[in-house]
Amino acid sequence: MITQAYFKPGDVTDPAVASLRARIGTAIDNNPAPGTGTVLERLSFWLQLPVDTMFSGMLDRLCEARGQRVGTALSSAAAGGLYHPADLSAAADISAKWTAIGDRLHIDRAVTVKGPTDHVGGSQSLFLQKNGAGFHVIVLLATGNDDGPGGRPFFLAFDPDVSAERETRMAWTTKQTVGKTTTKVPALTHADAVTIIKRMLLGTDPNGFGPLIRKYYVETAEPFPAISRAGE
Repeated sequence: MITQAYFKPGDVTDPAVASLRARIGTAIDNNPAPGTGTVLERLSFWLQLPVDTMFSGMLDRLCEARGQRVGTALSSAAAGGLYHPADLSAAADISAKWTAIGDRLHIDRAVTVKGPTDHVGGSQSLFLQKNGAGFHVIVLLATGNDDGPGGRPFFLAFDPDVSAERETRMAWTTKQTVGKTTTKVPALTHADAVTIIKRMLLGTDPNGFGPLIRKYYVETAEPFPAISRAGE
């Protein structure tokens, strides 16, 4: 199983926190390219947005396309760009797959991870279904250890789903966004949008991250559950 937690002071990552924050901040500033697209397109490049601040639904379910897009933006092209691992639900060489993932993360390559929504998604995600069907995509950014070297290992990941957890919902809901997304977001400036995206990913602590970037504790010797497509 996977469990999740928020990054805290004393945790360490590889790449280091300062390096990750700089890479993420630069990617947000430059993607989409300044001066292109609408404010809604800028926000939805990075975030899976709710229909409204009552979280009655989501504007899109394009988690796979978004994972590809933001993973590319968060990867070093010189090091090889975004990495897509082999199927993590297949038991063969599962530990080696996670070793390969770590190796890519350490050279500034992001890694997309696809799994059942109830396995990799947040506990409050609107994508969760009672029958367990559906999948979600998160983007791994680093390996890490709780409280420094020798601590419990984790993977640091970006989950674009604004509905994922109580904290992500609270961070999204501000005076600027409260109400219907397609009404409120177009009234923002591009600078407002960048500020919101950075709040969601980077937070306000220069030594940490926002609520959409969380620690994932992974059983690297166990394959992921198979994705169910019940009802499709």
